[in-house]
Amino acid sequence: MAIIDNPLRLEIMKRLSEVIREVTPGNGYVLDLSGAEGTEDNRVFRGRAIFGEGDPLPMISILESPIPLEQIPPPTGSGYNSGGWELMIQGFVEDDKENPTDPAHVAMADVKKRLALESQKVNAMNDADGPLGLLRQITKIAIGTGVVRPPDEISAKAYFWLLIVLDIVEDVTDQYTV
Repeated sequence: MAIIDNPLRLEIMKRLSEVIREVTPGNGYVLDLSGAEGTEDNRVFRGRAIFGEGDPLPMISILESPIPLEQIPPPTGSGYNSGGWELMIQGFVEDDKENPTDPAHVAMADVKKRLALESQKVNAMNDADGPLGLLRQITKIAIGTGVVRPPDEISAKAYFWLLIVLDIVEDVTDQYTV
């Protein structure tokens, strides 16, 4: 057991942000999402739904789905919950003037590729090698098909939405121990 600095779900979102920041040309991807959190180069955000002209492109936002997935209730007296936690990954890109959504397809492909590598870690033998370094807490990562949209009433830039579902196990009596 290890102590973490954040509640489990926030810890997962922070680790997921760091994983997405590994999307760089030097790591075999097309995009560069490497900007560090807290700097003006940051390109990966959590819980941010509104962006403006001054924000960097490409950029990613990780949001929780507004309606939680239904879960099977735990046994009476159990301090653990388990089930799917749906997250939405939204990416914004500079448009291609002739084919505005082409860069959004590239961005979504890069993010999917990195998440797929992380999802393959569910068979690790120890926690540190598991998904996001949390083998006992993340038992599966399901990656959706995603959708790409041109600039519209939602965004002035082309963008993608990608749903992922993390099957997680959490100790509701101690959110700071993994």
